[in-house]
Amino acid sequence: MTYQVLLFYKYVTVEDPKALANRVRGLATKYDLLGRALIAEEGVNVTLEGEIDATEAFIQEFLADPRFAGMPVKRSIGDGAAFGKLAVKVRDQIVGTRFPKEKADPRVKTAPAITPEELKRWFEEGEDFTIVDMRNDYEFKSGHFKGSVNPELENSRDLPEALPKLAHLKNKKVLTVCTGGVRCESMSAYLMSEGFEDVYQLENGMHGYMEKYPGQDFLGTLYTFDRRKVMDFGGDREVIGRCMRCDAPSETYFNCANDLCHLHFIACENCSSSEGTFCSDACVLVAA
Repeated sequence: MTYQVLLFYKYVTVEDPKALANRVRGLATKYDLLGRALIAEEGVNVTLEGEIDATEAFIQEFLADPRFAGMPVKRSIGDGAAFGKLAVKVRDQIVGTRFPKEKADPRVKTAPAITPEELKRWFEEGEDFTIVDMRNDYEFKSGHFKGSVNPELENSRDLPEALPKLAHLKNKKVLTVCTGGVRCESMSAYLMSEGFEDVYQLENGMHGYMEKYPGQDFLGTLYTFDRRKVMDFGGDREVIGRCMRCDAPSETYFNCANDLCHLHFIACENCSSSEGTFCSDACVLVAA
């Protein structure tokens, strides 16, 4: 069997989120898809895996809804084990930024999007711009665009506290990037509300760029929020992730076996163990 992962989102007013959640759940169950879907009054954010024919049948039926007609859908190779269950939830937001709507409502205003082709041209022609990576810090560590700035966010909602690190870019051309694009919709809008004058976002996110230009301009692998943990689209690439214990090259993530810590981090084969992997000697001592 050949599996596929679907990734899609859209900011659009959903008058009855519960009804839409029931529809998504019903369609996913009909086609034996697993994954997660967040449904809110502001839109949808969905990642699902299943057999290719089933995922294509699902998306064809889902896109028949006029609210989602023409919505971009990103596809990647699955292994049949990316998710352990189906979880469809109604939330206040499809990304947990907790920004006030007057600061960031992508349905009203967001940064203009540039295509992967436009970004490729920026790279090749030496355009004067700065990429700001809007993902969590641990995602950045296994892979990111060359020359990008890492605000070291623990969560999307931390952007307001990270603004001093980005203040020098207020009058510069800024491109916000994230995995599939959904986080940048609201986070680029927030930057604009805080006085950043020339802000853009990458259409379809890193995923979209890597599909078109595998192994180019993006260093390492793309972090995923499923059991795969990281993915790439082929092409020549360098392993840039580093073991937190010994700094050896690695792209393997663990959660610290010290339950009081539970840090999500990268470790190499020599520093990991099937009996529990720790992020530091201090955590080893606590668990001893």
